[in-house]
Amino acid sequence: MLSRLVVNTAFFLHTYHPYQRSKIFFYNLLENQHYQHKKYFDIFMMGLIFLSVYILIRSVKHELPHGWLIFNNYVISLIFFIEYLLRFWLYSSNSKAIIEQYESDLFLHRPFSFSSALKTIFTQKMEYVFSPTAMIDLLAIMPFFHEFRLLRIFILFRVLKLFRYAKSLRRLISILSSKKFEILTLIVFTMIMIMVSSVLIYVMEANNPESKINTLFDAVYWSVVTIFTVGYGDLVPVTHGGRIVAMMIIVSGIAVISFATSIVVSAFTEKLDEIKEEKMIDSVHALTRMYLVCGFSPLAHEVIRKLHKRHIPIVILEKDPNKVQQARNNGLLALSYDSGSLHTYSHLKLDFEHQVEAVILLHESDVANIYTALTIRELTKNITLYSVLHHPANRKKLFLAGMNHIVNTHELVGMMSKIIARQPVAFEVIHTLRSEQTSTIVDEIILDADMKDRFYALLADSLFYQRFSVLGIYSTREKVFHFNPHPDMNIEPGDIAIVIANRGLIDEFRTKLHRRGKL
Repeated sequence: MLSRLVVNTAFFLHTYHPYQRSKIFFYNLLENQHYQHKKYFDIFMMGLIFLSVYILIRSVKHELPHGWLIFNNYVISLIFFIEYLLRFWLYSSNSKAIIEQYESDLFLHRPFSFSSALKTIFTQKMEYVFSPTAMIDLLAIMPFFHEFRLLRIFILFRVLKLFRYAKSLRRLISILSSKKFEILTLIVFTMIMIMVSSVLIYVMEANNPESKINTLFDAVYWSVVTIFTVGYGDLVPVTHGGRIVAMMIIVSGIAVISFATSIVVSAFTEKLDEIKEEKMIDSVHALTRMYLVCGFSPLAHEVIRKLHKRHIPIVILEKDPNKVQQARNNGLLALSYDSGSLHTYSHLKLDFEHQVEAVILLHESDVANIYTALTIRELTKNITLYSVLHHPANRKKLFLAGMNHIVNTHELVGMMSKIIARQPVAFEVIHTLRSEQTSTIVDEIILDADMKDRFYALLADSLFYQRFSVLGIYSTREKVFHFNPHPDMNIEPGDIAIVIANRGLIDEFRTKLHRRGKL
């Protein structure tokens, strides 16, 4: 009874739109770098961090109003605590873990293991709790900082939270993390040098009454100051042996600094192209209107020249690096991406409905233009598509792929100067070309007895009709595959439906199938 309640609750939360919308909202606010309001949240949090550190510094020599301390120790800590709980909630989906465990047990014909689902949930949450960023967040919200004066320095852990909110700092960490082995080697070498030099200088100087290096801590302090070529001069060796050690450490310190510099320079050099690409993507996100040109061919020069007269920015997608560089040399905003891949638009996070005026397909191959059109139509049916036609025999295929306007190379330049974006399109026949679409997959859906009526009803739904194909149902009891099953076929728990459709359509079908209540 309890297990069934847990499973039903998990399915309810997984398909309950207000819950999912709130989760998506907080995910965008906390994690999605391309969300338009995230920058304001980051600025607010950074402001709290700097204010908290200012209060700490001010309190060292000044008596602060009690309200300031309450605000710093409780209000700011409470805000950080709420943020910590939200990130803990968003890190993994409890309902998804329960559903996956339930479907796995159903497939294997065994009772639902609630303990296994709990173990999975616990493991996922602990991965977050013990991650470096989460530990910093936890130290930053400890509410008893003000109780012990020494522990107030832990407020400085809030400064480390800046790495979460400042994109440039995250980029710096990402660049340096690509040189983990070299940095680890440098740290080990430096620690060995400090240890050896500290012992040597202590042995040479500790028994000399004129030397200020009297303890091992003094020796370690002198070694660190010397090896990093700071040299305050407050502690200096006075014996000949100590001075020889000092000369060796000074030379070693120069080597350490040179090694460290070379690591940083090489890391930035290797990531330079990636940094430029990220900046270009940021520039694309900042655009409110644009024309999207897919493919950079000789014809594109004239088309882009015509489009520039409309004073609307143009973004070019081209997977050939040489052509991308050529476009950039001409002062154009070009990105090295495959316009026929769904991953491209997922990574760029383009808003076709609000950002893109029209899409112009200028690949040197009709096949490439068809694939690009199918991919874009997978994302939106309202955007206007223009395409160049290279072979008249492919005109019908381009129309079937959802193209609004098709012109040959002699007509294109004149046509593009008269673009009228956002025309309604006919989308009903795109499914005839699904076999050529790389995002179409074959998948399995595990069924139970309660799904029979919903399963066949959903197939008749306008969203799935003629776009979602059921190849057959495998009966686990009979061990028989029923090809093209009749709607009256009896579905038993554990039966498997083999379906073929677009990946997103299958996910939507599965979600609606598990949803309780009316369709």
